[in-house]
Amino acid sequence: MSKKATKSNVARLLDAARVSYTLVPYEVDEKDLSAEHVAESLGKDICRVFKTLVLQGDRTGHFVCVIPGAEEVDLKKAAKVSGNKKANLIAQKDLLPLTGYIRGGCCPIGMKKPFPTYFHATLMDYDLIYVSAGVRGLQLCIAPQDLVGYVANAFLCDLLAD
Repeated sequence: MSKKATKSNVARLLDAARVSYTLVPYEVDEKDLSAEHVAESLGKDICRVFKTLVLQGDRTGHFVCVIPGAEEVDLKKAAKVSGNKKANLIAQKDLLPLTGYIRGGCCPIGMKKPFPTYFHATLMDYDLIYVSAGVRGLQLCIAPQDLVGYVANAFLCDLLAD
């Protein structure tokens, strides 16, 4: 059962920049907002579905990490690549006021202000990847080089535990 994909703010930003993408709707389960559920709903490999996390560093402030959906960010690696000694995920209640997005709909594009964004390097292993389109129930299918190229202050690095 598919619903019509309505344009999100993220889609409008990409349209204005002439970046190619596809919007892919999926059925939201409010009890399971995991990337695994998204991948299953889309019928896609979890390795191609990336989640967007917002962290706070002790020196540089807020920054964003985009990692494979089945993985967990290594906070020490995230701190190091972002120029911090320590970093932690922000509280869920702070996500909307800080970024303009809610949990399950956070996208590295179109946040209230641009934050340094660190992409786990494996996203470049794929021709197309999936990230939230800025709302629950809608994914953005995009070439990773187009996503990284569009996001200001974007960096490729290792963000996962060994």
